Amino acid sequence: MKYYKKLIGERIYLSPVRVEDAEKYVEWFCDFKTTDGIGKSSSLDTVESEREWLENNLKNNDFCFAIVNLENDELIGNCGIMNIKQKDRCAELGIFIGDERHRSKGYGAEVLRILLDYCFNYLNLNNVHLGVMSFNERAINCYKKVGFKEYGRRRECYFLNGKYYDHVYMDILAREFDGNYIKNKN
Repeated sequence: MKYYKKLIGERIYLSPVRVEDAEKYVEWFCDFKTTDGIGKSSSLDTVESEREWLENNLKNNDFCFAIVNLENDELIGNCGIMNIKQKDRCAELGIFIGDERHRSKGYGAEVLRILLDYCFNYLNLNNVHLGVMSFNERAINCYKKVGFKEYGRRRECYFLNGKYYDHVYMDILAREFDGNYIKNKN
């Protein structure tokens, strides 16, 4: 598989997504440990539907990236910058680490820092937000570590495994982010 080093960090790089990876994403989306945290546990993805989703996102103004291990070029997840409103200078981030072997190793925080560097210093955004389920404490702690702050929640709006959970909204402003995390920029 061929990936391109668009945004390089310390241990990972972000490459444009590849439609050819649809099968790997479907494999991850069949694992509740992956889908519970990203709100996809009640959906059934096929290789065809995932391929179609990837193709549509490549046509949008969204920035969808494959998260790739810098050491061995292994695909470990996916992230993106979506719903970009250039006039308002705001957007939304999404991220998931697909294989459980790569979770809780700091990859998520590294990806977020690279994405925020790109958002604030290349796309000229001012506000970046994301949403997370209230039970996903690992993700919430990661987002806080990077500098995101909770700005609200929608109560009991997510049903999973017989229980209702809040949807937590978090954001970060350009002035709250300091860092130079993209290693391959001039």
